[in-house]
Amino acid sequence: MPSTTRRETDFMSQQAPEHPVAVEISSDPAEARKIQEEIERQLQTTLFSEKEIFSIKLALEEALVNAIKHGNQFDRAKKVRIAYKVDKDRFDIKISDEGCGFDPDDVPDPTAIENLERPCGRGLMLMRYYMTEVQFSCGGNSVSMTKLRNGSK
Repeated sequence: MPSTTRRETDFMSQQAPEHPVAVEISSDPAEARKIQEEIERQLQTTLFSEKEIFSIKLALEEALVNAIKHGNQFDRAKKVRIAYKVDKDRFDIKISDEGCGFDPDDVPDPTAIENLERPCGRGLMLMRYYMTEVQFSCGGNSVSMTKLRNGSK
């Protein structure tokens, strides 16, 4: 896992004090995969079921891809900040990018007939389906997600 820098520690204490692990990565899918693998390892030490871990992995991947692809436009000079906490009964994560943000209410419903063959909106739908709670910042460049063990969804 990437080492924590002073800047990341500041991010953690100022932006998300409830998340004990905070990292900053470049907008690189390979870096995102390393974080996903580390989080999965931590989840496997908890009482989360395999189904719940799968749910978290899928939502996490979608959120990271959105931050890298849509938020930061694959610009490796731009950073993605990830702050998370793994507990025995809940998983919390906040992912922020340096993009201009978006309004999640403006994303077309991927289940609507006219959108079935369009690729947009599926990631948000999956995140909302698999996580207990999903919230976007008002600027639209940060998402916070929670998964409760044995909770809804």
